[in-house]
Amino acid sequence: MAAIGRATGAAPGVGDIAPGFCLPGTGGKTYCLEDEPSGPVVLVFYPADGTPVCTQQLRSYNEDLSAFGQLGATVWCLSPQDVASHERFAAEHGLALPLLADVGKQVGAAYGILGPLGFYRRSVFVVGAGRTIRFVRRSLTSMTYLPADRLLEAVASTTA
Repeated sequence: MAAIGRATGAAPGVGDIAPGFCLPGTGGKTYCLEDEPSGPVVLVFYPADGTPVCTQQLRSYNEDLSAFGQLGATVWCLSPQDVASHERFAAEHGLALPLLADVGKQVGAAYGILGPLGFYRRSVFVVGAGRTIRFVRRSLTSMTYLPADRLLEAVASTTA
């Protein structure tokens, strides 16, 4: 259940093929990017379950889940905590978004979102047809995230 890395080691950007992966997640499911047949997949990388900013971010996206669905988009949230932590976090905050466990941080490394100390940088990728990356936002600080309305605009612009 590891990421398929990039041969060059460079962080992927818009127009690149998104690194493939399969990760365990909430709901007892394994999520494989290669298996998503239709619509864009929004990958939300967040540092940790239960932190104030991560909680605010994921609750915001969760509240707009139907709007993402209207655009045909699927939203997956990834962090290094294990599935048990994700299940507790999701239950505590009523999150319907799938939370994926990148415990070894291989997927985070493949997407170039690990900071100097190996922590996840808050980042968002929109992956379109053919696993082509259509949008990227990597945050240099763990305190800011892309608001749901702006993320919805980014998704809408990639499907037009």
